Amino acid sequence: MALDEVLTAEVAAGRRPPTLRVWEWGAPAVVIGSFQSLRNEVDPAAAERHGIRVVRRISGGGAMFIEPGNTITYSLSVPDALVQGLSFADSYAYLDDWVLGALGDMGVRAWYQPLNDIATDAGKIAGAAQKRVVTGGGAVLHHVTMAYDIDADKMTEVLRIGREKLSDKGTKSAKKRVDPLRRQTGLSREAVIGRMIASFRNRYGLSEGRLTAEELTRAEELVESKFGTEEWTARVP
Repeated sequence: MALDEVLTAEVAAGRRPPTLRVWEWGAPAVVIGSFQSLRNEVDPAAAERHGIRVVRRISGGGAMFIEPGNTITYSLSVPDALVQGLSFADSYAYLDDWVLGALGDMGVRAWYQPLNDIATDAGKIAGAAQKRVVTGGGAVLHHVTMAYDIDADKMTEVLRIGREKLSDKGTKSAKKRVDPLRRQTGLSREAVIGRMIASFRNRYGLSEGRLTAEELTRAEELVESKFGTEEWTARVP
């Protein structure tokens, strides 16, 4: 979460080119949106029981359930000029059009379900969120979490989505909403990621990049002062 903020600020300042970052989670987590209530979204006892940490991002959108190896997460940090003239809804679809193309190449017919879901006939497979940075030349952080595989029982224990007082109907509804890419593609997670990156490269061009020491240091500072604090995670928006 801290690196997303830092890299987007660097793009806004003109010190970093537009950046696609495909990254891994080191531990189970629930990521809640900037404007969500922690109490309303997460069952703290279930999260503690399963060793899941809750973190809050700077973008809006809903809660995402994360387990290493079971999700595919990427972030786009791009200049604001790239989406000028587009509505918020159109900017979501525009910035993820390459993903829909990649999924199509893997035999998955996917579309954008406004405002910020990537869906198929079988159910939702990804959720996107955005944050606009107005400093410098301006930039957009657009990041997406895709379900490659998922422990639906654990997800519905930890998240309060669709639980409706833990009714059977609500729990089944929450499970049905997300349909993992593993089942839909029949490909390994690494193969899916490889095809996604190839799709982006073929469409827009791509060169390898790396994080600078300064960016890592600034991210570590933000973890200490913001993203790793109870004040940020449990704040009431």
